[in-house]
Amino acid sequence: MKVFRDLDQLAEISNPVVTIGTFDGVHKGHQMIIDRLNEEAKKIGGESVLFTFYPHPRMILFPDSHGIKLIQTQVQKIDKLRRFGLQNVIIHPFTKEFSRLTATEFVRDFLVNTLHVKKLVIGYDHQFGKNREGGIQFLKDVSELYGFEVIEIPAQEIDEVNISSTKIRNAIKEGNVDLANTFLGEPYEIDGIVIYGDKVGTTIGYPTANIEVDSEVKLIPGNGVYAVEVIIGEQIYHGIMNIGNRPTIAAQGDQRLEVHILDFSGDIYGQNLTVRLLKRIRNEQVFENLDLLKEQIHLDEEFARNFFTAV
Repeated sequence: MKVFRDLDQLAEISNPVVTIGTFDGVHKGHQMIIDRLNEEAKKIGGESVLFTFYPHPRMILFPDSHGIKLIQTQVQKIDKLRRFGLQNVIIHPFTKEFSRLTATEFVRDFLVNTLHVKKLVIGYDHQFGKNREGGIQFLKDVSELYGFEVIEIPAQEIDEVNISSTKIRNAIKEGNVDLANTFLGEPYEIDGIVIYGDKVGTTIGYPTANIEVDSEVKLIPGNGVYAVEVIIGEQIYHGIMNIGNRPTIAAQGDQRLEVHILDFSGDIYGQNLTVRLLKRIRNEQVFENLDLLKEQIHLDEEFARNFFTAV
C-alpha cells in the first residue's frame, strides 16, 4: 500500500477508484466500503484510493470545544488499512483553508484534476465540502459533467444498529469494549511505552507495567479493570489492566494505565508494547486498605484466567 502525505509527491495512479472520509477505527462499515472499492478497481484494471484527512476536521473547525479523541493513531490506522488490501492512501492536511473549499472546488481540483477519478464509492450518508453541501445527489449531478461514476453504498447495519465511529467512541468511553470490538471487527488496541511507576503493585505481589500512551489524541477507555492481551515484540501474553486514578492509593491521583502480565517476569522498562482490550471485568473501586485491594486483584485474575480458558 502506498501512502501519500503531499499531493506534490503523488505518483501516477492507474484508473483511480476513490472513497473519501476520516475512516477513524476502520470499522466494519468502512471495511465494506474498502471491499467494494477494491472490487470496483479490479473491474476496470484500476487502483483503490482512500482520500482521508488529518487532523480530524472537528479539531480544526472547533479547536476550543471539539473534545474528540481518536479510536486510532495514524500508525494504527495505516496498518489496518493495509491489512484490508487498500492500494493507496492520501492523507491530506485538514486546515481552515481546506475546510472553506466548496464541494464543487473539491471535486474539480482534487478528485478530477489531480487524481483523475474514474469511480467514486461513498457511504449512503456521506457529505463533504463547505457547510457539508456535497451529498449524493450533488455527486451524481457533477459526475455527469466530469465523466466519472458514483457508486453509493447503502446503510451498513449490525443487529439493526448503524455502525459509526461516534458510536464506537462512546462505547469505548463507557468501557463497553465488547460492543466496540464487535463494530471494529477486532480488539481495541492501545500502544505505549513502559515507564516507571510507584511499584505499589510489586509490594502486594502484582507487579504492573505502567503504560505511557504514545499519542495525545488517542481515546482511553473508561476507568475500570479489563482482561487484555499484551504484545511484547513477537510474543503475546495474557494480563489484567487497570485504567483509573487509583483511589485506594492516591486521593486525587492522575489517570494511569497499568497492566499486570500473567505468568511473566522480566524487565521491560522503556519497551514499546501493545495492549488489546478484550473484556471489561469491573468498575474501578475504592478499598479500605491494600490487603482488600490484593484480594480483589486475585479475584480479577481468576476472572481473567477463566475468560482466557473459555475463549
